[in-house]
Amino acid sequence: MSIGRTVRRKLAAALTSIALASAALAGCSSDSSEETAGGSESAGSGSAVEGAQSAATVLAADKKAHDADTDEDTSDAVTIELDGDSASVDGKGAEADGATVTITSGGTYRIGGTLTDGQVVVDAPDTDVKLVLDGARISSSSGAAVAATAVDELVVVLADGSTNTLSDADSYTDSSADAGDVNAALFSAGDLTVGGAGSLTVKGNGNDGIASKDGLVIASGTVNVTAADDGIRGKDYLVVQDGEVTVTAGGDGLKADNEEDADSGYVSLAGGAVDVTAEGDGVDAATDLVVTGGRLTVGSGGGSGTQPSDEVSAKGLKAGVIGVLEGGTVAVDASDDAVHSDGAVHFAGATVTAASGGDGVHAEGDLVVDKGTVKVTKAQEGLEGFDIVVGGGSVSIVSSDDGVNASGGTGSSQQGRGGGGGESVGDYKLTVTGGTLLVDAEGDGLDSNGTAEITGGTIVVNGPQQGGNGALDVNGGFTVGGGTLLAAGSAGMAVAPDEESGQGWLSATLDSSVPAGTTLHVVDADGEVVATYVTAKQIQSVVYSSSAIESGEEYRIYSGGTAPAADGTGGLAAKAGTLGSAEKIATVTAGEAPEGGGFGGGPGGDRG
Repeated sequence: MSIGRTVRRKLAAALTSIALASAALAGCSSDSSEETAGGSESAGSGSAVEGAQSAATVLAADKKAHDADTDEDTSDAVTIELDGDSASVDGKGAEADGATVTITSGGTYRIGGTLTDGQVVVDAPDTDVKLVLDGARISSSSGAAVAATAVDELVVVLADGSTNTLSDADSYTDSSADAGDVNAALFSAGDLTVGGAGSLTVKGNGNDGIASKDGLVIASGTVNVTAADDGIRGKDYLVVQDGEVTVTAGGDGLKADNEEDADSGYVSLAGGAVDVTAEGDGVDAATDLVVTGGRLTVGSGGGSGTQPSDEVSAKGLKAGVIGVLEGGTVAVDASDDAVHSDGAVHFAGATVTAASGGDGVHAEGDLVVDKGTVKVTKAQEGLEGFDIVVGGGSVSIVSSDDGVNASGGTGSSQQGRGGGGGESVGDYKLTVTGGTLLVDAEGDGLDSNGTAEITGGTIVVNGPQQGGNGALDVNGGFTVGGGTLLAAGSAGMAVAPDEESGQGWLSATLDSSVPAGTTLHVVDADGEVVATYVTAKQIQSVVYSSSAIESGEEYRIYSGGTAPAADGTGGLAAKAGTLGSAEKIATVTAGEAPEGGGFGGGPGGDRG
């Protein structure tokens, strides 16, 4: 295991205090720290969580979810019939008192009928109780519809083809059986399982819809929840294995909130179809958020067209320690960050579409993409993290500010952008070793407040049209040792790779801007077209690097001609085009930054 459990516990438990400290120290250097097993570690270091962990590794370190037995066999069941304002019991282990049914023994209970104003109470300590809902409709004006106040595990089975409804009170009375911890229409003090082949509609009028004080598993069935506060909440964990789950919540949609135990407070989605609309966070895990299958659709805080709130967290997916999206299909539309972690985020195979009024993806520590598809369709900043690594998969970003931004906490004292008082170089790093990265940004395209390194993959940056930002912006060392890089944008802050780069590169600042839709060619001294690019925006600066570029050799930029019809990446053609009557608009020497531009701020040269 690459992360100590003590570190995980401290990271999850200290989030609130860290946030308050950060706010209090706004405008000052952050020196908040958190205690770890090895002593004190900077909260902004991002080193507490290894970002490349797999879903299996993360879940193996978490508390094992309880087994979900949703067998609907009622051959030995006690029968409970609900009839308006009363109920009857046929069998032992339960009794009816007017509109209140109390279960005091473990076993299986079949419940059918309508209870207009009453409840089912489970008071059976250290036992397993199974409720088979078969056309049950329970409404309460004083508390929860089903309140398991003492039980080891409560299993709610939705009988095949049945339709069931649970609805609680707007507020709970002190005299109800729910006085105390009970805070949901369907509540269990022990583990809770919901499954079966029927349907369940839950209306949490007073607080939450479905809640467990231990672990909660949705195994199957059709579950529709509307809640004044949180939709479905487990304390130790919330696991969705299968089924069709729809949640509309005034608070958070899906939630696990144990911040005290290192192996708890996680959310896992392994299958099914889950649709969440929440005023708060769509999915909120105090520790780990793991998606390995199924379909998850989340809308939070009114969506990406809504201004993020300073008072209410309205993130799409939120993890306190690590988020691993390894399988399935995820679509998020959030007013705040679409995918957020106070530790790390790992995209390891899922197909993710994100729209955000904040960041598309935000990690306080590592942000790793090595498989799958990540498509940020709208965001202020596309990807933001302390250490960002793209090693595989496909990433596309549309952002109103920076496309990819390696930043956070405090930086080192190394000077960047020249020695005259420019931006400092932090410990942040942007690394691309493989995959495809396509950026359409109105701020900086690729931005690192530390260093950047490219050794593989295909990167196309359609950068800003206005000055003050650049397609590339790296405070420290910036090297290219492999892959293909095409970055185009305004000329005001043009940055080139370092001279020490292992692969050749060229940087051209044009005499005047060329409009969107212009075909540009990079041509070598022999007249061979090395690369063809069709501009997506008005641009005046181009940086290009590939294995075809040789340092010290002269290259020319031509405008006009034709691009091949075959698809490329973000305007960069897969094959070289033809010059035809194209006009030469620039001549450059590979490895030399143009006047008015500059190298990365590391040893290769100062930022201009």
